[in-house]
Amino acid sequence: MKQVVKQVALLGMALILLCAAGRLLLRNTYLDRIPVARTQGGGGEMRFIPGDGNRGIVTPGTPTATGDDVRVTLQATQPGEIWYEVRGPGGETLSTQHYRVDRFLTVYDYDTGGFTGDSLVMAALTVFWLGTALIMARAFRGARGPAFYAYDTIYYVGFGLFTLVTGVAMLNLTLRHAIEPREFRMLDVYAALSGAGFNFMLITLPLLVVFAVAMCVSNVVLLCHEQARLKNTLGLLVGLGLLAGEGLAICMQSRSLAATSGGFRVQMVVQDVYCTVFAYFECMLIGAAVCGLLAAKHVPSSDRDFIIILGCLFRKDGTLTPLLRGRVDKALDFWRDQRARMGKTAMLVPSGGQGANETMAEAEAMRQYLLAQGVPDGLILPEDRSTNTFQNMAFSKVLTDAVNPGGKVAFATTNYHVFRSGVWARLAGLEAEGMGARTRWWYWPNAFMRECAGLLARRWKQELLMVVGLVLFFGALTVAVT
Repeated sequence: MKQVVKQVALLGMALILLCAAGRLLLRNTYLDRIPVARTQGGGGEMRFIPGDGNRGIVTPGTPTATGDDVRVTLQATQPGEIWYEVRGPGGETLSTQHYRVDRFLTVYDYDTGGFTGDSLVMAALTVFWLGTALIMARAFRGARGPAFYAYDTIYYVGFGLFTLVTGVAMLNLTLRHAIEPREFRMLDVYAALSGAGFNFMLITLPLLVVFAVAMCVSNVVLLCHEQARLKNTLGLLVGLGLLAGEGLAICMQSRSLAATSGGFRVQMVVQDVYCTVFAYFECMLIGAAVCGLLAAKHVPSSDRDFIIILGCLFRKDGTLTPLLRGRVDKALDFWRDQRARMGKTAMLVPSGGQGANETMAEAEAMRQYLLAQGVPDGLILPEDRSTNTFQNMAFSKVLTDAVNPGGKVAFATTNYHVFRSGVWARLAGLEAEGMGARTRWWYWPNAFMRECAGLLARRWKQELLMVVGLVLFFGALTVAVT
């Protein structure tokens, strides 16, 4: 992630320098295109008349009428504010323009939000967003093997998609501005940036609806098979929450609840901040879902020295539940396939301690099953002390390092659990690739939501800090442009 942040920062700095160079080349000039409804008749030239007491701030060139626009080049001469009247050949006032010149002699147009060099800034913003999306896409593509199991990978997917959507929106505005500068203005760019969260929500709405409905349906089926406990309703709560969140955002954007300009500004700040926070968690969800699916389908290379099998509850008589048997069978299939195709025999590492309501360690129950499947006892290396996934990985690493330091490791678990297990493996210093055993279609979506919640819960301080930063940034941006 540090490398990605560095590349994005370098891209931003390069674009800032490019805009600064372009600003110097423009020599304090600003080309304005003013839409006017000209009257019929009258000869002579159009005129640009400064308001009383405003002379000497800018020097206008000769106005040129082109179609329904009047084009005029303004040369800044000193700081201040100025009003100009555009008058037709017959002396009629066609338009009144309001400008400000800062101490750097940059001209600001109050009507359009434009300023000296604004077209170059538009293009730079487009390149920044699209360039950031490309940087994240390359980083995601480069996250292979054990490096794939990281929080960074989630960010690359989710926020790479966000920057791509925002970049495409900026590209659309930039191209339209080049064709119709007065119709597509810098004010539109400001609005697009402050409302980037809502725009992302709209673009991803069809995908989100399908995902939310699928979560609700699978969770209802789950409740028909399992007890109605809170952990078994997480998928349903998430699905309904996503639909309600999207609906609230659309309602907020489609109606004005304020009667004053101050109230309107407050409403805009509230809805932009809300959409930004919602889009943030949507990005995290999308990233986690994509990474989880890819991790579940991944097959490690057939050169493993060890295969760790992550344990879970088994029956009181010592036999394995379908969930645990699926994990062991997945490891066995890989073990046999590697042995047959590559001639390399890996050691199997069943991992899991004894829970309060278990008659033996989970590792021992799995060892007995492996022996019954014809695996020699000398190829089984039980780890029977762990009580959670992190300990599964940490304690198994101690065992594997004692036998073969630096040996290549794979781990087997249920499909919804692969990505999070890989994250724990990296945190434990274990370089390993995972494989996922299938489970019932109605079970894994809710279980996957629990995995996502677990990933976020571990980093709640970082996530909260990120959300606060986004709220402050987009809140300030909305205040500035409304």
